[in-house]
Amino acid sequence: MTKWNWVALAATAIFLAACGGSGDNGEPAIKPFTPNEPFDPDPYPSTYKAYPSAPVLITNATILDGEGAKIEEGSLLLQDGKVSAIGADLEAPEGVTVIDASGRWVTPGIIDNHSHLGAYPSPSVSAHQDGNEISGPVTAEVWVEHGIWPQDPGFDRALAGGVTSLQILPGSANLFGGRGITLKNVPARTVQGMKFPAAPYTLKMACGENPKRVYGYGSGTIPGGAPFSRMGNMAGYRAAWIKAAEYKRKWDKYSAEGGEMPARDLELDTLAGVLAGEILVHMHCYRADEMAQIMDLSNEFGYKVTAFHHAVESYKIADKLADYGACSSMWADWWGFKMEAYDGIPENIPMVHNAGACAIVHSDSDIGIQRLNQEAAKAWADGKRVGIDVPIEEAWEWLSLNPAKSLGIDARTGSLKPGKMGDVVIWSGNPFSVYTKADQVFIDGALMYDRADDSVRPVRDFELGQPGEGDMK
Repeated sequence: MTKWNWVALAATAIFLAACGGSGDNGEPAIKPFTPNEPFDPDPYPSTYKAYPSAPVLITNATILDGEGAKIEEGSLLLQDGKVSAIGADLEAPEGVTVIDASGRWVTPGIIDNHSHLGAYPSPSVSAHQDGNEISGPVTAEVWVEHGIWPQDPGFDRALAGGVTSLQILPGSANLFGGRGITLKNVPARTVQGMKFPAAPYTLKMACGENPKRVYGYGSGTIPGGAPFSRMGNMAGYRAAWIKAAEYKRKWDKYSAEGGEMPARDLELDTLAGVLAGEILVHMHCYRADEMAQIMDLSNEFGYKVTAFHHAVESYKIADKLADYGACSSMWADWWGFKMEAYDGIPENIPMVHNAGACAIVHSDSDIGIQRLNQEAAKAWADGKRVGIDVPIEEAWEWLSLNPAKSLGIDARTGSLKPGKMGDVVIWSGNPFSVYTKADQVFIDGALMYDRADDSVRPVRDFELGQPGEGDMK
C-alpha cells in the first residue's frame, strides 16, 4: 500500500484511533499512526469471496480467448476458480465435470466499464437516486460505493447478458463527480461483498455541456453559477488541480520529514491520489476538441486520463488517443441526443481500433448492459461495411480485455489466459448474432447463471415475492 492510498482512505480509521480501545491481549486494537502510515489504508475493504466451484472442462467449443485468438473445436479447463488450460486437445482430469459445448462459443466474461447499477437502481424512484452528488461542481470527496444498493435486480439481468465485472461510476453533472468502483457481478449482502479485490479506485470527471448546464444555467439567473461556459469548466479543473498539487506537496513533506501532520481534506485526498498515479481518471467527454484539451490539461498537471467515456468523436483524433494512451468507451450507434453528441458515426469504434487505440464498448444503461455483445456486433458490422475488417477474435477485446485495462485489472481477468480468474461465458452460438444468448456464466470458476436451470439464476432479496420475480426475458 503506497502512501497516497493511505492518505486517501482514512476517515474511519481516524475516528477509531481517536476513540482508543484495546484488543483482547491488551494491545491497542488500532495501531498508532506514524508519519509513514498515518491512516488505515483501506477503511472500506473488499470482503469478496468467490462462490464455491468445482473443476470444469468445456469441450468442442469455438473459443475466443480475448487476446486475439480463435480456437475451433477448443477446450477450456477451469480449476480452483482460475483458467487452468486452453487449447485444441485437452485431456479431462479425473473427476472433472465435462460440458460438451458443440456448436456453441466460449468467451471471457464481459466487463462494462460504465454502469450506474446500484447507484441508480430499479425500481427507478426518487428515493433510489444516489448516483450524483450535484451539490457542487467539485465533489471529488464522495465515493459511489457509499450509494450503491446491492439489491438492484439490474445486476442479475446484466449477469444473464454475460457481464462478470463492471465499473460503477457517479453521474456526470460535475467537473469532478467522485470516486468510482469496480465490482464482481455476484449477489452479496453488502457492496464490499461485490468489490473487486485490490482493484484501483477511479475518479469520474466530466467535460462539456453537463457541468455548465447544471451549475451555470441551472441556477435560473443570469449570470448563473459557475461554471457557466467551457472556459469555466477548464478554469474549474485547473483551480482544483493546483490545490491538489499543493496538498500533495504538504503530505509528501510530512511523510519525508515528519512534524505536524497536515489537515485532512477528503476532496483533495482523491485528487492527490490521481496525481500520485494511484487513482484512474475516467472522463465523460463527447467532442474531439475537448478531449484534446483535456489531454493537454493532464500534461499540465502530470496525470493521465485512463479512458474517455461517451467519446462519440474519438474517430476524429484516434491517432492522438493512440499516442497519448487513453481508451475510448463508446456506444455503437447512440448519439445525437444533444449538441455535443451530434457528430457520431457508426464506424467510430472500428476506426479507433484500426488506429491502434484502445476501443471499448460500454453501456451507461441498465438495459444496454444486458446486450453488450450485440452492441459490439453492430460496430463490428459497420466497420466491415467501410472496409475495416476487424477479425471477431480481435473485436471481442472491446468487451473484455480493453475494459479490464481501463480498470487496472487486466492482469487478473479480461481474457482466458491460464492463471487468470475463471470469468467465462458459454454462448448458445456466435455471440455477434442477435439470436445468441448466454447459456452459462462462470465467475471465478463458479457457475453463477444457467439459462436452462432456474435454480442457478440469482434473484435479489428485494425481488422475492414481487411480480416478475427473477424474470430474465
